[in-house]
Amino acid sequence: MDANLLVALDALLRTESVTRAAEELHTSPAAMSRTLGRLRQVLGDPLLVRAGQSMTPTPRALALRAEVAAVVGRTAALLTRGLAADPATLRTTFGLQTSDLVLSALAPRLLELADAEAPGVSLRFAPEATEGGPALRDGRVDLEIGVLDHVDPETETEALTTLAMALVVRAGHPLARGRLTARRFADADHVTVSRRGRLTGPADAALRDLGLRRRVVAAFPNHLAAMSLVARTEVVCLVPVLPGPKGAAALRESVEPFAVVALEPPFSLPPVEIAMGWHPRNAHDGGHAWLRSAVRRTLGTGDGPDGG
Repeated sequence: MDANLLVALDALLRTESVTRAAEELHTSPAAMSRTLGRLRQVLGDPLLVRAGQSMTPTPRALALRAEVAAVVGRTAALLTRGLAADPATLRTTFGLQTSDLVLSALAPRLLELADAEAPGVSLRFAPEATEGGPALRDGRVDLEIGVLDHVDPETETEALTTLAMALVVRAGHPLARGRLTARRFADADHVTVSRRGRLTGPADAALRDLGLRRRVVAAFPNHLAAMSLVARTEVVCLVPVLPGPKGAAALRESVEPFAVVALEPPFSLPPVEIAMGWHPRNAHDGGHAWLRSAVRRTLGTGDGPDGG
């Protein structure tokens, strides 16, 4: 018996009517009557028999009804594209990869959402060394969040937010007083943040256009370590922040633990585009859809149903 016959059998046993079953499956009563004939032949039982103006199920039909409904339900769940999942029933671990700065902003709220909506979900954050590798493709990471300029061609991506660059200095630093000029910016000792150890970046190009050059004393692999150094020394560092009505002040909540101050640079710097990427095999998985929705809501980029 093929799946179409099972679906028709389920409709017939539930409605106990050829006409209503035909309406439910968007076919004609004549076609449904022929299908009932096929079912009677396959199962060796009348299934539905005339009782006045209606039809009544045979004992065999009554015995089959619950099991047929269950099989059809399981088949629909298996084959339905984009099947939704109830987060409360999820029992799984999701792997995420992102930078330390995005992680520090993402983790608290994301863990709150998981605790409230999906308490059976655990989150495993992969080291930044997995960035640029095959972790999404081979399944070691479910979601990558950050600057996605290195992902495989098949990776599905979605833009999340745009960050602006801010200059972070320790509380009480001379640059935090008075007007911050390009000359004062260049005269400070800088630490850069680069997983590849680069000492230069867009700020150096902007300074060259102004006939200036800064001194970079160190390159750190992550932002949180750099901000920890900034809080205890005279060095300064550029970090990406969420722009807001007060510009770099939008970083205040993140920088408070480090006793540092975020200042708006005295010249224009290119924005940082933050996106999330996932392998297409997870595109229509209900649990993964909840994860993507949770990330959107955590970063304030949406709270509706998953878009893909």
